[in-house]
Amino acid sequence: MSLFSSAEKIFPIFKVEHDCMVSVQGDLTVAYRVQLPEIFTLSEEEYEAYHQSWVRAIRVLPKNSIIHKQDIYLKNAYSGTNGLKRNFLTDAADRHFKGRMFLNHTCYLMLTLKAPDRKQASSAFSGIMRKSIVPKQTTDARMLPEFLEKAGQFERILSDSRLISLKKLKDNDLSGTVKQPGILEQYCFLLSADDQPMLKDIHLKDRLQIGDQYAQLFTLGDAEDLPAFCGSRITYDKYSTDKTKFPVGFSTQLNLLLECNHIYNQFIFIGDTVKTLKNLEAKKLRLQSLSSYSRENTIGRDATNDFLNEAISQQRLPVKAHFNVFAWTDKREELQDIKNLVGSAMAQIGASSKQESDGAAQIWWAGMPGNAADFPVNDTFDTFLEQATCFLNLESNYRSDPPAEGIRFCDRLTGKPVYIDLFDAPRKTGITSNMGMLVCGTSGGGKSMTVNHILRTLYDQGAHCVTVDIGGSYKGLCELVGGYYFTYEEKTPIRFNPFYLPEGHGLDTEKKESLKALLVTLWKQENESLMRSEYVALSNALQGYYLYLATDAAIFPGFNSFYDYLQNTYVQVLETQRVKDKDFDIDNFLYVLRPYYEGGEFDYLLNANENLNMLEQRFVVIELDNIKDHPILFPVITLLVTELFLSKMRKLKGVRKVLTIDEAWKAIANSGMASFIQYAFKTMRKFNGVPNVVSQELDDLVSSPIIKEAIINNADIKVLMDMRNFMNKFDKLQEILGMSEKGKAQVLSVNKDNREIYIDLGGQEMKVFKNELSPEEYYAYTTEGRERVLVQEYAAKYGSVEKGIAQLVRDKQESLTI
Repeated sequence: MSLFSSAEKIFPIFKVEHDCMVSVQGDLTVAYRVQLPEIFTLSEEEYEAYHQSWVRAIRVLPKNSIIHKQDIYLKNAYSGTNGLKRNFLTDAADRHFKGRMFLNHTCYLMLTLKAPDRKQASSAFSGIMRKSIVPKQTTDARMLPEFLEKAGQFERILSDSRLISLKKLKDNDLSGTVKQPGILEQYCFLLSADDQPMLKDIHLKDRLQIGDQYAQLFTLGDAEDLPAFCGSRITYDKYSTDKTKFPVGFSTQLNLLLECNHIYNQFIFIGDTVKTLKNLEAKKLRLQSLSSYSRENTIGRDATNDFLNEAISQQRLPVKAHFNVFAWTDKREELQDIKNLVGSAMAQIGASSKQESDGAAQIWWAGMPGNAADFPVNDTFDTFLEQATCFLNLESNYRSDPPAEGIRFCDRLTGKPVYIDLFDAPRKTGITSNMGMLVCGTSGGGKSMTVNHILRTLYDQGAHCVTVDIGGSYKGLCELVGGYYFTYEEKTPIRFNPFYLPEGHGLDTEKKESLKALLVTLWKQENESLMRSEYVALSNALQGYYLYLATDAAIFPGFNSFYDYLQNTYVQVLETQRVKDKDFDIDNFLYVLRPYYEGGEFDYLLNANENLNMLEQRFVVIELDNIKDHPILFPVITLLVTELFLSKMRKLKGVRKVLTIDEAWKAIANSGMASFIQYAFKTMRKFNGVPNVVSQELDDLVSSPIIKEAIINNADIKVLMDMRNFMNKFDKLQEILGMSEKGKAQVLSVNKDNREIYIDLGGQEMKVFKNELSPEEYYAYTTEGRERVLVQEYAAKYGSVEKGIAQLVRDKQESLTI
């Protein structure tokens, strides 16, 4: 230090033991690492309950206690993600986000019990001003257990709010180790918990400088500088609308919204209430006697009298408080910018910032963990506990689930990648009861991009994805991962082969029933019933056909060979068994199914000889745009999709299966598939299945009984895009979705221009994320016509979709640098 030859001579912490810090004056301090709620996730009611929890917790602490809350914000750069399966898109995302700046937040809470006979510190009498300090007393043996008991009650009250959690720091966390700095080193040398221990020079004489960091201290320690009003929260105009007010914590502007390296220190001093009120009574009497000489004295008398009346009539706890922002930079020329930032942040809450100069050293010294009792009393102000706790920081950054288990999105404040587990973790904790997902967003709101991103992530995690689409939104991703893509075009009509069985699989009951259902759909009209004898005949036909295939490996399974078996072999079987036409009319059956046989109108539909192993293929897309109104093809294909997914669901044990129905749900529901949608949403979770319905129109959600009864009630995961266009009729949607006022405020804050989306998990956890993508991901998922054509041209030119996208991105970047 520049003021002193060695900090060892005046260091205020005498000893660290029993997970406590003991100062040289005999003050006891216990410290906690605090996990705060995530920013932008609380409602006004939750802020109020949160605030009251702090008030109740602090009230249990004994007199002469000090609450010192320290929120540390260090600028950091995103360095990529470990533990993910490496592939083209994952590597591209790492390159895109690498170096993204964000504020890394750490929160510590120190509870200090002052020694009974310690002298009150002031600007003129502080530990930093002494040249030698030695312990002056031995603490009472009962002092620590009694204090720890009160601290335990404090911790329990806060934890019971379920908004905050505290973890008591151990000796090594406080004092540090050879490889990891403790909270004392972190504060003194501006280190993070992950840094290597490092000693730095500390200069306090004419400036604040720690190592190569230039610092400034801004305080709220005078009543004149405080805002006229304070509360548990404040309206954040950026995310508010005409219909909703979006709340953030009252002091958030001094915390995560202050974009520089800084520490926000919060001190609340609990004195002897009886003595405090007695001193204020004496002050009032002095002002009373002097009131005739000065109007200021009269105003001071009235203010003191009001303070005393409120304290006594409403059982308020009078406290002293101080709050400060300690900010720093390694570039001296940026000090003015920091001053402007802090001044603006103070103004946002209605306060005036005061930059400390002469008293900065004493205030910084008292901010050292465990040394709060050395805080200069003349830099505090008198207030009530309820008002003081309004200035506590209540929020932290978005938290991230393990990358290998979550979907990557970004926090909406800085764009830092965070991972959220939509399916497993919420079920384990009881937040959700199923894995049904509903995605709703208007055209251009980022709906397809979001669903593509979710499906690609689930695919990378080993899931089987079956997607039914209208509009071709998933073609690029399907080609990139080498999946099966089925669509109808005149030159290349859609082809399936439900008769093909993968190697090692036989004709089980489920496969037989699905083939019978298909044959009945092709043969009978909806108003025609199936007789028992016809059911038996079809069962025998299928059984005989697969025995017939087993006798000759040269016969390729498909509808053509099945039809050949019926007219060449099974007809004779029926004659031998003397089956009459009234029991099973084979001629009628063959005649009706003739269009699907070789040379018929639909001979392509059930005779595919490629893309056959649907059970093992992990990414399948069926695009129905050109046939959604076809009376023959559409019902057959929807039935084939049902059979495909049910087969995956029951046979692939332990594997996640995802069924996505994008816009096609309207056509499917009209074709009698409503019961399957209901079944999927109610039953798939038992088979590790994720049903996902995507809709574009708000009116669809409100008016469709299928959506209301089958999907919404069984979709605990709701993903909504920008809904501000529907602000005036949002109440109806809110009622249908069972959305709270908190959810409404968050949904209406979503801005599609920032690529934001809203995710609701079980109506309990609601959060807005940014769905920011790397350029490679964007081109893989894009649904914009010209961009899709461009991707296809590059893919054809460079040999694959992956190489084409990589070259396209390089060309785009080069064009921007020219």
